[in-house]
Order: sequence, then structure tokens, then C-alpha cells
Amino acid sequence: MRIWLMAAAAVAGLHPAMTLAQDGASSVVGGQSLQGSPADGAKSSADVTPAAQSTPPPGLEDIIVTAQRRVETAQRAAVAIDVVGGAQLLGAGVTQVATLSSQVPSLTVQQIGGSTSFFIRGVGNFSVSTTSDPAAAFNYDGVYVARLTALSAAFFDLDRVEVLKGPQGTLYGRNATAGVINVLPTQPKLGELLGYGSVSYGNYNAVVAEGAINLPLGPKGALRVSGIVNQHDGYLSNGISDEDTQGLRVQMKVEATPDLTIRVSGDYTHQGGKGPGFSYLERQTLNFFTGKFTVTPTNIPRSESFLSPASQAFFTSLGAGPIGNVRATRDPFPDLFRNNDIFGANAQIDYRTDIGTLTVIPAVRFDTIRNLQPAGGFPIADLQKDIQYSIETRLAGSRGPIDYQLGFFYFDEQVRLTATTTTFGSSDSFSSAPTRYDTQSYAPFGRLTAHVASGLRLVAGVRYTHDAKQLNADNFSISAGCAIPFTCANTVLPPTMLYPGQLGFAIPVGPGTIPGPTPGSTVTRSTDVLFNQRLSASRFTYRGAVEYDVAPASLLYASVESGFRSGGFNTSVGFETFQPEFITAYTIGSKNRFFSNRVQLNLEAFYWDYTNEQVAHPGFDLSLPPRANSIVENVGRSEIKGVEAEGRVLVTPTTTLSADVQYLDAKNKFFTYQVPFALQSLTGCNVGPAATPGLLSVNCAGLPSFNSPKWTLNLGAEQKIALGDFQVVLSADTQYKTSRYEGFEYQPGQLQPASWTTNAQVVFGPSSNRWSLGAFIRNIENDRLLAVPFAFGGVLVGYTTPPRTYGVRGSVKF
Repeated sequence: MRIWLMAAAAVAGLHPAMTLAQDGASSVVGGQSLQGSPADGAKSSADVTPAAQSTPPPGLEDIIVTAQRRVETAQRAAVAIDVVGGAQLLGAGVTQVATLSSQVPSLTVQQIGGSTSFFIRGVGNFSVSTTSDPAAAFNYDGVYVARLTALSAAFFDLDRVEVLKGPQGTLYGRNATAGVINVLPTQPKLGELLGYGSVSYGNYNAVVAEGAINLPLGPKGALRVSGIVNQHDGYLSNGISDEDTQGLRVQMKVEATPDLTIRVSGDYTHQGGKGPGFSYLERQTLNFFTGKFTVTPTNIPRSESFLSPASQAFFTSLGAGPIGNVRATRDPFPDLFRNNDIFGANAQIDYRTDIGTLTVIPAVRFDTIRNLQPAGGFPIADLQKDIQYSIETRLAGSRGPIDYQLGFFYFDEQVRLTATTTTFGSSDSFSSAPTRYDTQSYAPFGRLTAHVASGLRLVAGVRYTHDAKQLNADNFSISAGCAIPFTCANTVLPPTMLYPGQLGFAIPVGPGTIPGPTPGSTVTRSTDVLFNQRLSASRFTYRGAVEYDVAPASLLYASVESGFRSGGFNTSVGFETFQPEFITAYTIGSKNRFFSNRVQLNLEAFYWDYTNEQVAHPGFDLSLPPRANSIVENVGRSEIKGVEAEGRVLVTPTTTLSADVQYLDAKNKFFTYQVPFALQSLTGCNVGPAATPGLLSVNCAGLPSFNSPKWTLNLGAEQKIALGDFQVVLSADTQYKTSRYEGFEYQPGQLQPASWTTNAQVVFGPSSNRWSLGAFIRNIENDRLLAVPFAFGGVLVGYTTPPRTYGVRGSVKF
């Protein structure tokens, strides 16, 4: 299958995007005359059907996008963008953000415990802490979402997903260094009664049921209700890495007057089950005399979770902990669980005036996260309550040869977090009171497009962003030990509980040590560590571009754009704050259609200068004794360059081939940090003595950026076979990635070798597409690829991708 796909793509041309909305209304148009539509607010892509396009020309179809806050086709958007339509997402089984990267070559999505991290072309961060911002901004229905625990059930009844590559420093709500992911639901269709439903069942007892109904509210209004149920058994033993999610979205859209359109939306998600888990990969033992590590693979299959008998035997074989405990007296990981409730409400008001279209988007999102999850090889229990308010106002219009967009964005977020972390199976870190983390941000922005000559446009944009953040935290830890080391093998080690009163045994009321609950054991409480930090950052960011229509179906563009990500906090002594990071991106690209709209070829070359890079990693702070924590540091500078070629070919009216090839050269130019000699980890970087006695200097300059394979190749093919009034559609796609480092320490065990992942499906139904029956298989190779490897305490653990899955699906539209 893979060889056939490669050969076909090589002959025919070079990423697919042929897309139909699930309820039957087309989300694509055949022509390319939509550029310059004044605003994105009044219409979704499914609403756009210009009279001139009532009989679209034969050939490849276009997806409508609003990546530049205006309605245009993807082929006319002079930006680095990948677009995946709603039907393509449904067919590929993308029901959560973690599987989106299979459709976007430049994107890597890492599921870390109950949260999500994004990398785009090597720019990203392993941090999922509430006290740092994501490198790639996530926007849901036009609203920036700060907490990446809240993304699970957004992927249903979607019009499209847009992935913008590179910094977005002018038009979007929060600055982002890696890019922006726009998830755009299908909007209500005014005055129409229609809908769709889809149900699939597969191995691991996987059930995905989603659907929507669009109800007319007179000729100028509509109510759309959509929902999803997504569940499957655990991909790992003991039921770990399961799914149990339900989502609901309700929208109402009204054209109150010819110039005023109002849409309001509310959504709710519940997330249950055990959640993702990891497997033990290897043990790393340091010889203090030689400074060398001995690496011993666990030989535990990646299909086994950390709760399997073999994993438990491995854990207890680690022997004594750092304070003399013997790790043989309890299950180090209590039962995992997720019980998350996420709510959101937003509106979009579009008012057309003589000077342009005024768009106002007020929004509120709030969630309650309750879970016990593994992260970095140790359990974390947390109760997190978040609420964010935002409002964005834009005015888009034209005056003579000038198109303009002016706007203002305001964002306010409040996080309250109670959390406990267990490390080494012997120490718990508690919060004396909920950690308070607050962010306020505002940004005026503007962009001008000057039509200086026929087909030639100059673009200039600027944004001023001001972020203010505050952190208040009060933490302490308790540890179980032995009055005489190695003499209390039956000691009760502290389980992972949210509050100290849930431990089941007494702890000191203040700093000190008391006898433990079993003979010879002790319980020690540390001194409280207080954090009261404030940060603020202000920055001008810009975009400059030149666009030229070489031919009616050929676009040439070049741009330079800057972005920054503000600093944040660590609850780690000696690493309390970190500073902003910055990126400048240079791009030149060309988008083309040839041979009567049957061949598409898009080319892009890019160079990114990434400085003061923020990187999160497990480590130890500078308290006495040192405490384990996740620490974000500004560690260096990277240089990222490459090219991408994307193409589609309509070989015959029933045969479509596609390919996307990306070459990426992302390399650390400067990357240094320090660690205590006694607490060092295995690393593939250069290690030497630091200027400060007792510390080692780690230098990773010259190594590739994280999650940056040198080559990424996506191939796809679709064949329609007519059977009278019915048809069979055969499709397959495969993704190849060369080797890439996926862990902070650049350990050999954190290198994922080159890999292929292939999917296929067959669908039968009438030519009208009113219903269909199909079968699918994903990850035909059945490879559990390394997704997120963490090294901590001499143990390497890894989250992995899903195994081979397969099933059947039925869909109906009305």
C-alpha cells in the first residue's frame, strides 16, 4: 500500500483537502475570486456561495479560510497554512487534538498527563504548567483558550481546522512563537432544516457517536445543536490510556437586519476515565566515581502500563529511595482518574457600516479539573479551577486601494490550583492553600493592505501587547523515612492525596520529624516555601509582506513576521521566574493551480530565528534538601530553516492523489544549563564542570531542536468507483518521519527512530452522499511510537501513540 502511494504521488504531482461539510452543505467553492472579502465574521465557509460560483468549474475544490480575519480561499491566503476540512477529520478519526498531527506534517501534538503540548517545526515546549503560556496558541471558535486541559471534545461538527505555521504577532489574541491552531465549528445555516449523524465501533470497544441538527428560526435565523460521545477501553494494560468523553455545543445565529448578524454559542465537555499513562522503558544508573551511566532496558512491552505486574516488579527492584526507604511496601501509583468539567460561552456580533464591518467577540470559559494523573513518571493529584474572560473588537474595511483591519483584544484569566506530587515513592509536596495565578493582557493591533498595482499588494501590520502576571503559592513537603536507614521495610509510604488530612496517618504540624505509623519509621515535614511573584512584559510585534498574482491561479508572496511569548513562573527555589522568548520568521512561498484546475502545487521556504528559548524539564531546585519539580528555563537560541512542497492532482474525475513533503533543518545554536553533580541525569549533550563548585554545565549546542524530523512526508490517494446510483470510495494515507528527539535530555532512549504510520478506509453509499457505510484501519503497522519520554530519578518512562485500531462506521445526512 505504502509503495503504491509513493509511486502514484511521484508520477502525478505532489496533501489532500477535498472536503464536504458533514450535513451536506459544501464547505468549498471551485473558483478563487473571494480574496478581499471584508470580514470573516458574517459567514462561515459553508455559507459562502457567490453567484459567480453557482456552477463551479471542474477540478480541484478550495476550502474557504479566515486565517487572515477575512474570507478567502486557502489558495489565495498568502500565509503558511495547513487546512483540514470537517469531513476529512471525520474520516481520519480525529476526535481529539492529540491525533491532529497525523493530518498536518509540521505539527507535533504531545499528550502529557491530562494536558496538551504543541510543537510546530521544532518550536514548542514540554511545559503544561498553569504558570506558562503555550508556544502555539489554540483558538476555539475564534476564542483564545489558555488552558490546554480543555481541548478534548472540541473535535466534532467542525467546518475546518486551520494550522498557521510560525509567529502570529499581529492579528491573533495572544502572541505565539510557534503558530496558531484555529478550530472552527460548523455554524448554523440560516433558515434550513438539516443535520447529520455518525456512529463507529471498533476494537478496544471504541464507540464514537456524533451528530448535529440545524433547525430554522424563520428565514433569517437558525439553531444548531451538536454533540459527541467518544469512549474506548485502555490502550495499555490495567485500563490505562482510555477515553470517556462527552461534548455538547449549542449555537444560535440570527440576521437581525441586513447589516447586523448575531451568533451566540455555548459548549460543555465532560471528561472521565483513567486518562493517559506511560510505560517503563529503562533504568539509568550513575557511577559516581567515573561519572558514567549504565543503561538497562526494562524489556517491558510498551503495551503494558506502569501498573502491570512486570512494571510493579521493576519499580520495587529499584531498591532504596534517597532517604533509606525500601520500595516494596505499596503500589506507588494509586488508581488514576479524570473528572473534568469544561464550559464555554461566546458570541460574535457583526455590524456592517459605511466604514467597514465591526466584529465584537465576547467570551467566557471556565472549567474544573479533578484528576490523578502520571506526569514525568510520578503521580500528580490536582484540583484546578480556571476562569477566563476575553473580548476582541475588530473593524475591517476598504478605502480606495487600502484594505484595513484595526482591533483591540483584552484577556483576563484566574487560576486556582491545589496539587500534590509524589516523588521517589517517599515524598509528597502539598499546597498549604490553593495556588493563585492571574493574567491580564491587552493588545491594540492593525494591518493595512495596499493594492499598489494590478495584482501587487503590500502588507504591513503591527501589534502592541502588554501582559501582567501574578503568582501566589505556599508549598511544603513531607517524606517518609527510617530512623535508622534501611531498617523499616514495612514503613507506610505516603500515597498521593490532594490534602494532608487524607493521608491516614499523622504528620508534623510544622517543620520537623515525628515517629511514623510503623515501627522504626519517621515522617518529616519541610519548612513552607512561599512564592509571591509579579511579572510584566510589553512588546511590539510586526508583519511585513509582499503579494503578487503572477497569474489568475498563481500567487507569489514573501513575508517577515515577529512574535514573542511572555515569561512565567516556577514554584521552584532558585528558578522562580523565566523571561520572554522571541522569534522572527522569514517566508517566501508560491501557490499555484495548473491544467484547468486539476493540479495544485504549493511551495514554501522559511527561516526562523528563535531566541531566549523557553524549555521545560524535570529537575531539582536549589532548596535544601533539593526538591523535584518541573522547571522552565531560558536556555538558548535555535535556527530553523527548511522547505515544504504540497500538492494535489485530480488524475481523473474519480482519482485524487496528494503529497506533502517537508525538509526541516532545526538546530540549537546555543543551549546550556547547569545541574548539581549529585543529581545529574543521563544526557546526549556535552557535560563539563561549571564555574560554581558542585555544579555541572550541560551544553546541547549543535543538536537538533526537539520534535523536528529532518524529513516529513504525507501521501494520500482516493479512488471513487461508480456502481450505478451508488459508489465505493477507497482511500489511504501514510506519514513518514525521520528520527527525532522527543525528550529534554537528548538521551538515546528519547530518540524516536524513523517511522511510517499508514491508514486506510473503504466507504459505500449512494452518489448523493446521503448515507454511507464504511470500514477503517489506522496505524496498520501497529507501532506504538514514542510520544513523550521523561527521565527522572534514574528511570526513563514513555507515553506512546495508540496501537493499531480498526472498525466500522455508518453515517447519514438529511
